[in-house]
Amino acid sequence: MNKAQAILAALGGADNIMEIEPCITRLRTVVHDPSRIDEAALKGAGVHGVMRAGTVVQVVVGPDADTVCMDIEDLL
Repeated sequence: MNKAQAILAALGGADNIMEIEPCITRLRTVVHDPSRIDEAALKGAGVHGVMRAGTVVQVVVGPDADTVCMDIEDLL
């Protein structure tokens, strides 16, 4: 499983993602059900941090955020 696949799975899968976009070093996501997010799995996928506010989740992935986001969008 590559990084994008692991992050997508940890965010609760493709059907849990409402919106995703890159922002410098982060992935800004809006999810249907925040309880499906597995923060331990996100850390295991190599993310640097996770910030949550309701259904909005920011995943700090580093300078390759654009590439990771495109890879996740391809999986959606």
